Amino acid sequence: MKSVMVYCEVENQKVADISQELLSAGKRLAQKLGCPLEAMIFGSSLNGIENQIAPFGVDRLFVGNSMRLEPYRTLPHAALASKILKEEDPQIVLFGATSVGRDLAPRLASVLNCGLTADCTILDIGDHFVKKEKKEYKDLLYAIRPAFGGSIMANIINWDMHPQMATVREGVMKKEIFDEHYATEIVEVDVNAVLKEEDFVVKIIDRQIKESGVNLKDAPIIVAGGYGVGSRENFDLLVELAQLLGGEVGGSRAAVDAGFIEHNRQIGQTGTTVRPKLYIAAGISGAIQHTAGMQDASMIISINNDPEAPINKIADYVINGDIGVVVPKMIKYYKQNAK
Repeated sequence: MKSVMVYCEVENQKVADISQELLSAGKRLAQKLGCPLEAMIFGSSLNGIENQIAPFGVDRLFVGNSMRLEPYRTLPHAALASKILKEEDPQIVLFGATSVGRDLAPRLASVLNCGLTADCTILDIGDHFVKKEKKEYKDLLYAIRPAFGGSIMANIINWDMHPQMATVREGVMKKEIFDEHYATEIVEVDVNAVLKEEDFVVKIIDRQIKESGVNLKDAPIIVAGGYGVGSRENFDLLVELAQLLGGEVGGSRAAVDAGFIEHNRQIGQTGTTVRPKLYIAAGISGAIQHTAGMQDASMIISINNDPEAPINKIADYVINGDIGVVVPKMIKYYKQNAK
């Protein structure tokens, strides 16, 4: 059956944000293909879980409901997913590029003998002409991602493998409700008929979960610094500015590698993807790895002493100057005008 399938992650009866983002992306692909959007979800106490999935335009939802399916373990989830994929034969299958998705997707790709494109930032539908075969393939998945250290955007196409599979990083796709009252067909999966005792050979003895105190993804204002900030001490100026504005502090990978800021505040391809209303980039050159994670901000202000810095090309406003001079002035005048 020609369809788009999304694997949804769930814990404690809450569908992961990345899964809802993929449902929105999957719906756009399904509309281009003129086919249904399907989803599968495995966990425990999932009665009513469709309320978190149906509004994204899902036509059919496969639910595996069992106490043994949560927390996630590779073998039982892989067994259920492979059975559904073999029976439904979707054209496209999407996973989040999370610890779960990165574990499950390659295993399924191996079982189904198909290709898998990892860490995509753009998904689209298009055609491809193979010169060697002198044949044009229609309605293929264009899985687009940065390559060669982010110097180019690679358009990866699997024209001779089925299904076409991809993982997508969290925050890259925009989460959009399709229809609050969308009618979704629920298909209950007979978990006990599929799973075997050997699927549970791995036992979870204990779990230690530490919640992150940083929430860059939902921050309306972000003040981010790069290697050009110069030192960890200079980052204190950015922290002060962010606190005044009621925002969060972030950094580029170069700043993280230099020890200027913690890794959990890294923004970009290998960090967090953000869409704030205001993004102030201080001392950031604008390599594609970083801009891929913040280019959808509503307003971008670049502070840089290099007028030719690549980030200036996507910025709404550019301030040419030294960070140590510009940022203190911003703090000073904001305090004066905020009184």
